[in-house]
Amino acid sequence: MNNLTRREFLRLLAAGAGTITLNQILAACGMEPLTGTPATQSTRQPTSTNTQQPPTAQPTETQEPTPTTTATEPQPTPSQTAMSHPDLVVARNGDPETLTRRALAAIGGMERFVPKGSDVIVKPNICVSFLTYEYAATTNPWVVGTLVKMAYEAGARQVRVMDHTWRREMTDAYINSGIQNQVEAAGGVMEWMPKEKFLPTALPKGLDLRSLDIYDEVLNAEMLINVPIAKTHQDAVLTLGMKNLLGVMDDRLTMHTNMGQRIADLGSRVRPTLNVMDAVRMMTANGPISGYLGDVKQIDTVIVSPDIVALDSYTATLFDMQPSDLDYVVAATKMGLGRSNLNDLRIEQINIT
Repeated sequence: MNNLTRREFLRLLAAGAGTITLNQILAACGMEPLTGTPATQSTRQPTSTNTQQPPTAQPTETQEPTPTTTATEPQPTPSQTAMSHPDLVVARNGDPETLTRRALAAIGGMERFVPKGSDVIVKPNICVSFLTYEYAATTNPWVVGTLVKMAYEAGARQVRVMDHTWRREMTDAYINSGIQNQVEAAGGVMEWMPKEKFLPTALPKGLDLRSLDIYDEVLNAEMLINVPIAKTHQDAVLTLGMKNLLGVMDDRLTMHTNMGQRIADLGSRVRPTLNVMDAVRMMTANGPISGYLGDVKQIDTVIVSPDIVALDSYTATLFDMQPSDLDYVVAATKMGLGRSNLNDLRIEQINIT
């Protein structure tokens, strides 16, 4: 977006961002605006909404996925125990809830990750308030809602969903993304993230950053589920699982210097129990917001792994990239935060249709 054309700008306005300025667009998801001062931050609490959300049927203007029917890794041998689970599961060609449920079942079920009676936090990408889920800037609401339902089914005491959205427009972003509607329908709670709960937090394993202001509730959660959406990014190349964790810290502009290492430094302190990649609709260009349906590709895919580095490494291949193309994957691998060599992972692939 450094070379934003007049045509691309008009596309963003047509997508529903007519009341925002060019500087607001450049500042979305933590990118620094060219000039001007921020608007007054919203401090409203989220309100329940009965507004009808987009239907679960996906629009047909985007490309259909190529079916996959075979696993890429060898199946367990008889000597392996029944408790041996794949490192990563890819589910394709189904509706968002079916994809999510089948992928979780194959990796051991939600009960493998959620302790009975636990307080669960779900962290999707709810980056902006002016785009609906069709534009693939925010996590698919039905994937998020399904995770809330599954956490309760596994015995969670409470499930809270949150993201530190651009300009703290959480109230509008939660509603317009469609996520609040699905979360509340599943019995979950949308949590507004007050500034005073972002506390200075040491990063003992950080190589560039030694401290960040991180949301205290996330650090104290009994379980954290990270639910990014697969999309491109002007500076990070791709916004995937590790990049999605910027939504639990305060000053994201801090991360736009030596970004790869700093994302890895944050990931050394915030360690999700489970990572679920929404690739139902992925943004293939002009991320992280685009606002143009021509940049969206529908592949009806959900990927799950407890290893955030493995998740990002596999998702990179959906963009015809390798894990080594992402600086934060390289940095995180060197720090021992996860595995990026796909040949060393047990990957199970499920074709639902």
